[in-house]
Amino acid sequence: MRKLQSQGVHHMTLVGAGRQTSIDFWEGVLGMPFIFEQPNLDKASESHLYFDPGDGRLITVFTDESRTPVKRRTPTDIGCVHHIAFSVSRVTFLQAVARLDERGIKHSGVKDRGFMDSIYFEDPLGLLIELASYRFEPPAGFTHADVLMEAHRIRVARGDYNIAELHLADAIQALVERSRETLSESRTPKNPY
Repeated sequence: MRKLQSQGVHHMTLVGAGRQTSIDFWEGVLGMPFIFEQPNLDKASESHLYFDPGDGRLITVFTDESRTPVKRRTPTDIGCVHHIAFSVSRVTFLQAVARLDERGIKHSGVKDRGFMDSIYFEDPLGLLIELASYRFEPPAGFTHADVLMEAHRIRVARGDYNIAELHLADAIQALVERSRETLSESRTPKNPY
């Protein structure tokens, strides 16, 4: 059977409360421009808000002015969304704790994930949000996924528990060595200092 090949996330649609709650959070807290709004074409009583998370893809929210925010953690049962992670620059990440504290938003503090750092907090409706910042930039011509796949191979071959910075550095070196030619007979130094 042939696959239905994915080429990226097109959008995610969330069920929101009132319109302003969504605008205040998605644009006011996370800085996602509110780019357009129209009726929910499947339910006329709802509005459909569209936000740009930074890569031109979309986060959309169905809103209804008769719904009010109920602050409780969204379900994490089988088949439910556990959290949504958004990529932030390193400089933004380094200020995230202070900025969340300024707003009185409870958060996890910085979590070390080996290949990235994370901070978790809930949106006004109880959905867990993650701010994620990679600890590396992939070499030209490669993606973060390419580096992570290579780092995974290295980690497994070494019998290590999880991906760490050493695996990332070695993965980047391996990708560069495989993809870039050299005039040298060997890439190792003849007279290291």
